[in-house]
Amino acid sequence: MAGKWTAADIPDQSGRLVVVTGANSGLGRSTAWELARAGATVVIAARNTDKGEEAAERIRQDVPEAELRVQQLDLADLGSVRSFAEGLEHDRVDVLINNAGVMAPPRRLTKDGFESQFGTNHLGHFALTGRLLPRLLAAPAPRVVTLSSGAHRFGRINFSDLQGERRYIAWLAHGQSKLANLMFAFELQRRAIEAGTALESMAAHPGYSATNLQFAAPRLPDRMVMAVTNRLVAQSAEMGALPTLYAATAELPGGTFVGPDGFMEQRGHPKVVTGAGKAYDEAAQRRLWDVSEELTGVHYEFASSAAV
Repeated sequence: MAGKWTAADIPDQSGRLVVVTGANSGLGRSTAWELARAGATVVIAARNTDKGEEAAERIRQDVPEAELRVQQLDLADLGSVRSFAEGLEHDRVDVLINNAGVMAPPRRLTKDGFESQFGTNHLGHFALTGRLLPRLLAAPAPRVVTLSSGAHRFGRINFSDLQGERRYIAWLAHGQSKLANLMFAFELQRRAIEAGTALESMAAHPGYSATNLQFAAPRLPDRMVMAVTNRLVAQSAEMGALPTLYAATAELPGGTFVGPDGFMEQRGHPKVVTGAGKAYDEAAQRRLWDVSEELTGVHYEFASSAAV
């Protein structure tokens, strides 16, 4: 890649429909903002629709012609995921950006009884992507971008205790969920190719970006540390969104992983990066996929373009 890629390099997105989860704040809002500026119709998928509408209004103040839709989606509730997919008023989805997430809360459960980080960050997005698969495959060049993070490097998929019932350490559970995001992105790409579809699955990570995620759930001591590091180290949400935007709009091969180009991938402009070796374990990817289908009840059917 020549030069430093910025949001100004996003190609025209007119006529494209993009769904962004967690687009009411932080990275998601910055992502939605730039895609709307580039001409896309953007569905702001937010757990709290009031906050989603506030985000939409802020975007419209800067981009008056923005085509925005706000729709309720709670990734911690598989019923909400189903309702979102069934209620989407568009026959096709050109780009799905799996951005929303939670980070290092005390152990709690989703509505369906999953550990909240694995259930929200991975299983919720796994189910959403499967539910939207028919509409993705109806697009001429569909793309799915799933957000991981540097935390995937210290995560491991503990198949014997996925829900942290026997042992729960918040940050290790976070690492597991982010590793699962990355492995899902790679396995989705493999299956899309095997099925002969045009779907491209990408992964991205934002480096260390200052968003409200750091203060939404972690314990108070962790929040205090991050308040300091946010000021000293973190880049803006606008910069943190660039890897996602690059993965969503640039000419890249399916299965690409994008992150910042700075020191230790903590900040900077987007570039193609390589994940931890364990993320490329194809046997583990397949096992995670099978478990995810079993837990969510969502089965990807590429041939018939349907998920049941």
